[in-house]
Amino acid sequence: MSAQYTLKEVAQRDGRDGASTWIVLHDTIYDVTNYKNKHPGGAELIEEYAGQDATSAFDDFGHSSDAKRILKDLLVGEIVDEDRRGNRKKKGENEGAKTKKIKDGRRRVFLSTIFGNCVS
Repeated sequence: MSAQYTLKEVAQRDGRDGASTWIVLHDTIYDVTNYKNKHPGGAELIEEYAGQDATSAFDDFGHSSDAKRILKDLLVGEIVDEDRRGNRKKKGENEGAKTKKIKDGRRRVFLSTIFGNCVS
């Protein structure tokens, strides 16, 4: 069984003040601290979602099998059952204010600008 963390614990890994940078994708946690500067779309996108669930943005843009392979080496753990996406939606919670604040059209342009060459 892999390590489990709450969304509150993940939020503390937002890359600020020397903290590591974690993101959540499909209830799985990844440490992207050392990868963000290698990201083809730039570190800015990862920093935008640092300490948060980035699943929708990741899925909306689409990623190559190479990008998904890279994630395997960055695996930290999983989100605890209470904080998993399905359970949050049942409670009416959203997955991240930053994702929801950006209007769909602007978000799509933003993501394509940032993710750039990550798609196959």
